Amino acid sequence: MRTYFDARHGGPYDRGTADSWYGRGRNPHFYEGPSYDSPIVEEKDMTPFEVSEYNAGFDENEADLSMRKQW
Repeated sequence: MRTYFDARHGGPYDRGTADSWYGRGRNPHFYEGPSYDSPIVEEKDMTPFEVSEYNAGFDENEADLSMRKQW
């Protein structure tokens, strides 16, 4: 059974996919609102579910090697 995550811009899933897309390392975090326009929530302040959302976004993007920013 697939768990559905909140994929809003700035959310944990979105940040995971973005970190993978841009070739950044795994660094669980998210923003309370829009990315870079609201306070950041770091891993130490995230719930286990929020960390799993981030990791799911990162891992799903990593599974498709074509999903990378071409510099």
